Amino acid sequence: MNFDKNTIIGLVLMAAVLFGFMWYENTSRQKRAVQQQNERAIEAVAQQKADSINAMEEEKEARKVMETLADSSSTLFAARQKNEGQTVIENELLQLTVSNHGGQLCRAELKDPTYKNQQGGQVVLFDGDDSDMQFNFDGKDENIRTDELYFTPTNIKKNEVTMSLPVATGSIDIHYQLLPKSYILRIDITANNLSGFFSTKTKTMDIVWNERMRQQEKGFDFENRYSTITYRNTDNDTDELSSAGTDKTKDKFDEQLEWIAFKTQFFAQVLIADGEFTPSLMKSTSYKRDDKKNQGYLKTYNAEFSTDFDPSGKKPTELKMYLGPNKFSTLKENEKLCENDKDLDLQSLVYLGWPIIKYINRFVMLYIFDFMTSLGINMGIVLLLITIILKAAVYPLQRKSYLSSARMRVLKPKIEEVTKKYPGQDQAMQRQQETMKLYSEYGVSPMGGCLPMLIQMPIWVAMFNFVPAAIELRGQSFLWANDLSTYDDVIHWNSWIWGIGNHLSIFCVLWCLSTIANTWISMRQQRDTMSPEQAQQMKMMQWMSYLMPLVFFFTFNDYSSGLNYYYLVSGLISILTMWYLRKSTDDKKLLEQLERRHAERKAAGSGVQKTSSMMGRLQAMAEKQQELMRQQQEAQNRKKH
Repeated sequence: MNFDKNTIIGLVLMAAVLFGFMWYENTSRQKRAVQQQNERAIEAVAQQKADSINAMEEEKEARKVMETLADSSSTLFAARQKNEGQTVIENELLQLTVSNHGGQLCRAELKDPTYKNQQGGQVVLFDGDDSDMQFNFDGKDENIRTDELYFTPTNIKKNEVTMSLPVATGSIDIHYQLLPKSYILRIDITANNLSGFFSTKTKTMDIVWNERMRQQEKGFDFENRYSTITYRNTDNDTDELSSAGTDKTKDKFDEQLEWIAFKTQFFAQVLIADGEFTPSLMKSTSYKRDDKKNQGYLKTYNAEFSTDFDPSGKKPTELKMYLGPNKFSTLKENEKLCENDKDLDLQSLVYLGWPIIKYINRFVMLYIFDFMTSLGINMGIVLLLITIILKAAVYPLQRKSYLSSARMRVLKPKIEEVTKKYPGQDQAMQRQQETMKLYSEYGVSPMGGCLPMLIQMPIWVAMFNFVPAAIELRGQSFLWANDLSTYDDVIHWNSWIWGIGNHLSIFCVLWCLSTIANTWISMRQQRDTMSPEQAQQMKMMQWMSYLMPLVFFFTFNDYSSGLNYYYLVSGLISILTMWYLRKSTDDKKLLEQLERRHAERKAAGSGVQKTSSMMGRLQAMAEKQQELMRQQQEAQNRKKH
């Protein structure tokens, strides 16, 4: 058979196509086999996983059945059955919500329209998960932790409810009762038919109290300064955790307590024992201003303590709880309703300063302030009138201080003569002695201008503590300030600037300017009484005095506008008083009076030997120091020879 060229090429191509098709088909078959194998493997894994899940579900269901069967024999089986619900009780001033879960308070709202929150609604002390107070009891076989269990409300009335926790054949009952027209809640905890549940050694119950404290005021930092855990021991001493810092813990106590308070600047929750509390832990954790997670909250408080408990049920554990404003008169009135023979001194929740300052505020300022507020006038006018009264009270001291400086001013020419007589540093002691002698002869004391002013300092400090604690200023507007209890922020911005914040307090700025004016007037008055040498020595002190208003500004810019307003008015009155004293003082007549006194003292023979006076003592000290220096100089001369 003869094959031409074209035939051969055709056969080769046909063979190539055939073998190519066979290779392609074989490769595809292998891929399909691998894919099918993978799919079968995936299906097997999925089936295995499904079987495993089913097994886990079956195991979980079996375990749940076993737990249910085991738990059904527990004395707390009924108490563990979910029974959500809430009960509201109220009186004229408070509305409280009690939760079935834990049988505890879950919301507290003040109904008094005087107290509004920042949005204009009623003040809510806590709500939902903000607060948790659990009562713990140790049994022979099982322990009771009320926050894990469900209560049933019974005996429901407008102002009271009994939360009953089923335990075996008995119960633990927590009876809540709001006293009429008060901020006092009675809490009675009683064991019913549980004599076999508790050990005969059980004499106490534990209380664990945790709460996130809400920010109620505009100024976060300022409110934080006045928020802390406060407590009073059985020795009638009130103490508190430091409000500064982020974390304050106390876990060692050698005292029994009468009450424990979770306190903010203007509101408090106080748990009061009928007997005593034995504390084991108090902790305060502060949040940061920019903490988004805890926005709207100041701090978290934790307290753990124990108190008496009668497992027989013959005597209930009696507690009282105050939930209301930190107002001195309100705390005093509600304390009487606690029916406690002890001096609880709930008024100490209103911080009025250290002991001496505290007595000024408690027995003077409070009476003046209460009288003024009873007149029903604007709080800005109240602060103005109080400032005028205080300035009038210290006017005799201010006048005495001014006259003392004025006497030194008119004697300045005589002091300059002494300076010329004893020039140079080597005659400094003689110059000082002669100056003191001159002052003594004329009956003038350099300290006469300082002491009266120092006596006024307690009033300045008293108002520093009184105004921020006065809840009566809360929400009260005056001029451009819409709330005298916090800073005025007519000028404000979005970003936060270190040292200033996000606002400029106008009252603070004006007060600082008035302080600079007062400083300038005082320095000018002092300059008129000092020699050039003394003036040179006082330059540093003068600069420090001018820097103080700047320090005041950075410190007080976020303080109460009522406090800054008081200091502003006080400073302006001081300027007017100094102007009046300067205008009403005749230097010529004052010098004539001093000359007459000088002549009378010399005629009486008292001279400069009147060492019973301040100047006499200063002169004696100067003479003694000069004699000592003379002896030292003589000793050095003998050594040289």
